Amino acid sequence: MSESLRIRNVRCIGSADPVDIVIRNHAIDGILPAWMKPFEGETIDADGSWVIPGLWDCHTHFTQWSYTLGRLDLIDARSADEALGMLRKHLDERRAAGALDPGRYVVGMRFRHSLWADDAQPTLAAIDAVTDDQPVALSSADMHCGWVNSAAARMLGVHVGESGLVGELEWFDAYCKLDKGPGADEELMRLLRNAEHDAAGKGVVGVRDYEMAENIDAWIGRFGKGLDGLRIQAGVYPERLRQAIDDGWHTGDELPGSHGLGHVGAMKMISDGSLNTRSAYCSTPYSGVTPETYGTLSYTSEQIESYMRLATEHGFDIACHAIGDEANTIVLDCAEHTHARGSIEHAQMLKERDIPRLARLGLAASIQPQHAMDDRDVITRFWGDPAGIPYAFNALHKTGTRLLMGSDAPVAPLDPWMAVSAAVFGTEDSAREPFQPEQCLDFETALASSTSTGRSTLQVGDVADLVLLDRDPSAIDSPEAMRAMPDHVMATMLDGRWTYRR
Repeated sequence: MSESLRIRNVRCIGSADPVDIVIRNHAIDGILPAWMKPFEGETIDADGSWVIPGLWDCHTHFTQWSYTLGRLDLIDARSADEALGMLRKHLDERRAAGALDPGRYVVGMRFRHSLWADDAQPTLAAIDAVTDDQPVALSSADMHCGWVNSAAARMLGVHVGESGLVGELEWFDAYCKLDKGPGADEELMRLLRNAEHDAAGKGVVGVRDYEMAENIDAWIGRFGKGLDGLRIQAGVYPERLRQAIDDGWHTGDELPGSHGLGHVGAMKMISDGSLNTRSAYCSTPYSGVTPETYGTLSYTSEQIESYMRLATEHGFDIACHAIGDEANTIVLDCAEHTHARGSIEHAQMLKERDIPRLARLGLAASIQPQHAMDDRDVITRFWGDPAGIPYAFNALHKTGTRLLMGSDAPVAPLDPWMAVSAAVFGTEDSAREPFQPEQCLDFETALASSTSTGRSTLQVGDVADLVLLDRDPSAIDSPEAMRAMPDHVMATMLDGRWTYRR
């Protein structure tokens, strides 16, 4: 692309009048009436298409999402038997292709056993019967537990009982071991490029990456190998925070070799578990679960406060996972004591008195609206008598809390249009009533929450990250049509260059 570019005849959300957008030095230099004088530089006629700021996914595990583009996906399995049928077919196909190696794991993703009937749950005997001695490890949709066979359990060094399930803290450690082995690095780079291309085709220009890994070093290496299709904010986990501090990093620092696309992100901390594994920490017991459980904290409140203080004193924002209402109370208390800045990730159930606290403390709510669609039936099953409000999107917005929307990919697909649809319509299917319609957001708020600027329109001075669409998304009146918006992405621009053109 030339140093200067004019995109002629585009329309902004909320306006019928076409304008010309002038881009110079990687930024929006002008938004002018379409009849402007002759322009010295490259001109593209957008033919009346709509323009929006580039989209962000503010919560991903980008490596794991990339793997879903090349690994067995079990999201549609409705029982353990269905999941094993899909696994059996996958193994047969790999065996026929000569691609099975007893020294390497076969990995599956995104099974949702919380939705399966009690008599359709995972067992070790069932997965062993399908897999024999081939090590197989399957990750749940929320990534908080795994289902492994005996061969994989031995290789991973984990103990499994009759269920074959590995609990969340042990699974987090085990999961990191799955990606080692011959050819793994080359396979990952290929899948990462696929994932960047897939994201650009949906209008995505940036992600916050909370991969459980040496994330800063990983992204420096990836940028060094030419992976440059997205802006990246690379999160740091508590156990790696001290090393990051000693290495001189702070939130917002540019990653070497990224040409301004990569930056150090926040300290990502997981305070409690998840709803689907009944481990999100709540003030009331889960319904229908014996023995009685309130969920679990991943760290003590003292440890949470200590890590927040360490992060804050050394220039790191926080991004603290909190799902249960009691976990959210504890995390907000710790943030208040330490003056931490950043975001609460998920904030899935909040006591009414805690809802205004995020805005008062200057904390953003990093929400994943598609989770509400995936969990609406689980909520009635396990949070039958909640002490808080689940998925309080509009309540948070009304208090002035900044909303940051994302997917938690691979828990949900990396697709901001899916998140916008869930937030606006509260349902995936027009035939089904919205879930908590009082918590739905208006379109412009949802779109603005999916951009880095917090706006639904471009302004002069913005970086040249934008999306051209052949349909006005603000006029869409059904969830199905909003979820189809990736089909209407004509082009995506990142930092003044096209990363996708249809």
